[in-house]
Amino acid sequence: MASVKMPNLPPVRACIFDMDGLLINTEDIYTLCANIVLEKYGRPHLPWSIKAQLMGVPGASTGETFHSWAQLPIPREQFNKELKDQQRIYFPECKPLPGAHRLLRALKVAHNTNGAKIHIALATSTNKINYELKASSPETKELLANFDDSRRILWTDPRLEKARGKPAPDIFLLALQSINDSLDEGEAPIAPEECLVFEDSVPGVEAGRRAKMRVVWVPHQALVAEYAGKEKPVLAGRIGLVKIGDEWQLGEIDDGWAMKLSSLEEFPYGDFGISV
Repeated sequence: MASVKMPNLPPVRACIFDMDGLLINTEDIYTLCANIVLEKYGRPHLPWSIKAQLMGVPGASTGETFHSWAQLPIPREQFNKELKDQQRIYFPECKPLPGAHRLLRALKVAHNTNGAKIHIALATSTNKINYELKASSPETKELLANFDDSRRILWTDPRLEKARGKPAPDIFLLALQSINDSLDEGEAPIAPEECLVFEDSVPGVEAGRRAKMRVVWVPHQALVAEYAGKEKPVLAGRIGLVKIGDEWQLGEIDDGWAMKLSSLEEFPYGDFGISV
C-alpha cells in the first residue's frame, strides 16, 4: 500500500464508488466475453496492453482502439451483438471483490472525526440493462443495496444525457449533487474536497482528480503491471489516455490527493479522517 499524508484537507464526508472492477469482478468477465468472440473468429485473446486503454471509458470496449487491434473479419455491429450475447450469459455470475461488502457496510454507519455522517454514492459507466444483469446475482444485489436509489448513478441516467464520459468529471459531480440533494436537515452541503472517489481504472482516477476530489486507486493486478513505474502520473491524473483538454483540472505529482491500494481490504479509514 502506498499511503500519503493528506495535505491540510478536511475529513472526508462522502465516498463515491465506481463499480466494474472495483466492487465486482466484471472486468474479468468483460475480458472473458471478448475472448470468446475473438477466439471464434481466430483472433488472439485481448491483451492487457489494449484492455488498459479501454477501461473506464464509456463505449471504448467496442470502439476504434479495440477494433484497430482486433482486425475482426466481421462488421462491428455483428461483434457488438455477439459480445452482448455473451455478456447476458456471464454478467449474472459476477461476484463482489474482496473487502467490498465490509467497506460499504462500515461506511454506511461511519462518521468523520468532526462527527459528520459519511455518505456514499455509486457512479458507474455501465448502462441500466447491464447493471440489472450484474445485480441479478444474490451476492451482488446485496452489495449494491448499500446505495440508496437516488445515489446510484448509471451512465443511462437522464441527467447525464449531455455529459462527457470519464476521464471528464461529470459523473462524479452528479454523484456529489445527488448526495447534496438528499442530505438531512441541518447538514451543510458537501464540497468536492470532502469527497473520496474509489476507482480501478486510469481514466476514472483522472475523472476524480478533475472533479477536485481525493482518489483511491485500486487497480487489477494486471493493470498494475501495465503501469509499473507510472504510478505517480496515474495518481495525479496525468496519463492522458483520452485527451479532453482543461489540464488545469489535473493534479500534481505527489500532491497527496490520491493513493494506490492493492485491495479494498486495506482501506486506511484514519488517513481520511473517518472513524468506524
